[in-house]
Amino acid sequence: MKTFKGVDGVPAGFGPSAVTIGKFDGVHQGHRAVIGRLRSIADADDVKAVVVTFDRNPLALLAPEKCPEALVSVRQKLELLATTGVDATVLLAFDRALASVPAEEFVERVLVNALHATSVLVGSDFRYGARGAGDVRLLAELGERFGFTVEVVDDVRPEGERRVSSTWIRELLAEGDVRHAAELLGHTPTVSGMVVHGAARGRELGFPTANLTPESEGLIPADGVYAGWLTDAGTRYPAAISVGNNPTFQGVPKKQVEAYVLDREIDLYDHVVDVEFVDRIRGMVAFTNIDDLIDRIRDDVERVRVILDP
Repeated sequence: MKTFKGVDGVPAGFGPSAVTIGKFDGVHQGHRAVIGRLRSIADADDVKAVVVTFDRNPLALLAPEKCPEALVSVRQKLELLATTGVDATVLLAFDRALASVPAEEFVERVLVNALHATSVLVGSDFRYGARGAGDVRLLAELGERFGFTVEVVDDVRPEGERRVSSTWIRELLAEGDVRHAAELLGHTPTVSGMVVHGAARGRELGFPTANLTPESEGLIPADGVYAGWLTDAGTRYPAAISVGNNPTFQGVPKKQVEAYVLDREIDLYDHVVDVEFVDRIRGMVAFTNIDDLIDRIRDDVERVRVILDP
């Protein structure tokens, strides 16, 4: 997949293209259904399959108080889009200049002049242009003028449930239901970050952990203990993962992600690793003595083994 930063990054003569536009936060099953349809159209028409997305949620600029936390970072989003089979992604910087572009000018500048779109796929609630003035009806009218078709893609509703959305996935992660979140995402919820030095309490207890920097990428699920995986330089290790402020000890930062790699002691300091959350074992518990804590950690580790290697 090629990544073009901004409209000016698209090379002259690129296209023709089948295009879809959106935030694509999480690149979940709903997004993948749209992209799957996009790929089919592109293959049938022998054109490029292109995703147009943004470097932030537009609400981060337009209404910060209403902007939800992102499921994935921009880097993670681009990596996930690269797994979908699209030919290119155009990453637009959503700044004041872009936010002020009128709807018709946005279509002409991005879809027509840069990408030479022959087909455009959008959701029924798609809005674009200054103050969100553009809608699907206007897009279809502009398509007739500029020579591209418009297709509205239905929502994905697994087994008659509510539609798959980033909002629903955020709710599941806030509850710690990473297994259901993974079903909707089509991939395992993952946090990426550098391993930093902690208080070394895990090592003192016999379970040394890799502590991720608070400036990690990806939405961290609810406090608790999880079964999952830690990936370092392409090598994947089974891990018991703790998320939270560790109520047994004082002075631990909130939303600390710590991963204990099973049966191995690896020097991961200053490594950037991925931590995947497969299933939640339990919530956070404050223990009155260290022996009870160690017994519970041993039990957690055995449960992780069962979950990851049934």
